[in-house]
Amino acid sequence: MRDKEVVVARQGGNGSEPAYPEMGDRLRVARRAHGLSLRALADRLGISPSLISQVETGRAKPSVSTLYAIASELGISLDELLFVDAGALAAHGRRRRPVPVDLPKAPAALPAEPVQRAETRKTIRLASGVVWERLTTSSVPNAEFIHVTYEVGGASSPEHEFQRHGGQEWGFILSGTLGVTVGFDEYVLGPGDAITLDSTVPHRLYNLGAEPVHGIWFTLGRRPVDLQSPGTFAATAGTADH
Repeated sequence: MRDKEVVVARQGGNGSEPAYPEMGDRLRVARRAHGLSLRALADRLGISPSLISQVETGRAKPSVSTLYAIASELGISLDELLFVDAGALAAHGRRRRPVPVDLPKAPAALPAEPVQRAETRKTIRLASGVVWERLTTSSVPNAEFIHVTYEVGGASSPEHEFQRHGGQEWGFILSGTLGVTVGFDEYVLGPGDAITLDSTVPHRLYNLGAEPVHGIWFTLGRRPVDLQSPGTFAATAGTADH
C-alpha cells in the first residue's frame, strides 16, 4: 500500500492552488461514471480505499505517481482532475474514449489568452515534495506545459517505485540537481541540461541535492496505457531509483 505518499492538505499559497475538495469532487464523478466503488478503484491502483476516500473529501493530496495512476486508470487528463477550468469531466460525467496511439490527433486548441502572468499561475503541491505550476492560462487538451519544483528530498514516486503513463515528455533544468532513472538507465541533470523520454517506460525523477530543483516540463499525448500493475513499478535487482 502507498498511503505514505499522501499527506493532509493544508490551506496556503497565494490563492492560485486548486481547492482539494473540488479536485476530490471531480475524482468522485469520474470514478462513479466508471461504476467503480472506492475499493474497486483502490484494488486496481494497489492502494487503500481510505486513501482514495481522503483524496475525494479533500483531506489529503496525492503524490505524482498516485495522481498519474488515477488519471490513467480513469482515462482523464490531469488538468481535468486539478483545475476547475478543465471542467469537461464534471460537466459531462462520462469517460473519454482513449485515443489510439496510431491515429493522428487534431491540433490542440490553444488558450484564448496567450500570456500567463507569473503571479496568477495555477499551482498544485503534491505530497511527494513536488510542486507543479501550469504555464498556460487554461488547459490544453492532451498537453501539459508546467514549471516543476522538486523540493529537497522530493521525488515523483517513492523509493523503489516507478511511474508510467502515455505520451512523451521533455524537461529542462533551471537550477539544482535532478536524478532521473528511465528503465535501467540513470542520469544526473544540472542547470542547462535537458532530457527527452518516452513516458510509457517506467521512470522516476528525484532531487539529488541540498537545494530545490526547478525545471520546465512539457508532456504531449498523455493518455491511458495498458499497465500490468497500474501506477507504479517496483524496482528489480540492479535497477536504480529515479
